[in-house]
Amino acid sequence: MSAPVPTRVLLADDQALLRGSLRVLVDAEPGLAVTGEAATGEEAVRLARQDPPDVVLMDVRMPDMDGIEATRQICGAPETPDTRVLILTMFDLDDYVYAALRAGASGFLLKDTPPGELLAALRVVAAGDALLAPAVTRRLIAEFARRPEPSPLLGKDLDGVTEREREVLTLVARGLSNSQIAKRLYLGVATVKTHVSHLLTKLGVRDRAQLVIVAYENGLVKAAGPSAPTALP
Repeated sequence: MSAPVPTRVLLADDQALLRGSLRVLVDAEPGLAVTGEAATGEEAVRLARQDPPDVVLMDVRMPDMDGIEATRQICGAPETPDTRVLILTMFDLDDYVYAALRAGASGFLLKDTPPGELLAALRVVAAGDALLAPAVTRRLIAEFARRPEPSPLLGKDLDGVTEREREVLTLVARGLSNSQIAKRLYLGVATVKTHVSHLLTKLGVRDRAQLVIVAYENGLVKAAGPSAPTALP
């Protein structure tokens, strides 16, 4: 039997020492493999288009092109339709977090994240799910409240969304996991996964991170809402 294909990871950070440490960590983990390293946003975009990875671990602050614009270009490029971006940042309240999610990122990690959690996050994002910590959910609320400018996700047509799907979408936006949503709505986890899948298709978005933004920007969840638990599938 042939060995399973590993999850392919592109590392983008302007610090060579950090890139080297991440390469050693990722390459040593079964099922994960580093495909390349980028020291600038422009290099990250070029490498991703040349040899599309499953996940880009993307720093925010880099020379030439920052991680936000690089994320936008990678997530919007026809060469990388299935590539996910996981933002790596120094601060959980980094002003760029909200912009990164709107640009198409599937989540974020702090640079002091324990190695085991980083490796698990790469797998979560590669599987097509979003990684939203409570601080990110709160950040989305705060940023939505003070940044009313139009978003590419604003005005997504909800007419085709069923009442049950709206309930699921609202709970996704509050940060609940699939299992938590299932308990709240007295549904099976598989049924919740089906509803989430239908929402992704109907709304034309990539993952749960963008579902959260759609819900906030279309008023399904109020900006003054309470903080929520980690939003994992």
